[in-house]
Amino acid sequence: MRKTNYLFAAMLCALFLVSPMSHAQTKWKSDPVHSNIQFEVDHLAISTVTGNFSEFVCDVESKRNSFEGAKIEAVVQVSSLSTKNLTRDKHLKEDDFFNAEKYPVMTFRSESFVKKSDKEYVITGWLTIRDVTKKVSFPAEYSGMAKLGDKTISAFKANFVINRFDYNLTWNDTLDTGSLVVGEDVNVKMNLELIKI
Repeated sequence: MRKTNYLFAAMLCALFLVSPMSHAQTKWKSDPVHSNIQFEVDHLAISTVTGNFSEFVCDVESKRNSFEGAKIEAVVQVSSLSTKNLTRDKHLKEDDFFNAEKYPVMTFRSESFVKKSDKEYVITGWLTIRDVTKKVSFPAEYSGMAKLGDKTISAFKANFVINRFDYNLTWNDTLDTGSLVVGEDVNVKMNLELIKI
């Protein structure tokens, strides 16, 4: 009986010692100085307006230094939107578009993070803008890992397109030709430097 109890205790100790190592998680946070979220949208059907969101946080949890199966949570402050035109920015923050007062943040939460090659991943998750949440999937390019002093840094680039009407950004004034003043499709570009924490 004592031998059985001893074996059971030994097995429990082994589980407690091994499990944290086998499921070790590495946490990363976006570096706001070296990360950016930009967007582009057609204007008057002949040109492009660009803008960015300057305030956001992206948290990533991975298994050690591998990003296969990583989890992402990102929060973007809508009020940080800028197209370098105060009148246009004010309009974009009103109810025709983002309604920053009622919906102050956009969020993204990953569902999967699949490695396709050493540098290519496909990220799938839930994007929330205003009161709409939709699943999106997009490729992400892994730029590598570097050491800077005592910091470990990784970087990703991603580019995807959403239809703004899908998220209730519904302003739809048209030209005499019938074309939209502001295009439907919004091209989103992200450059993220992640610091291990």
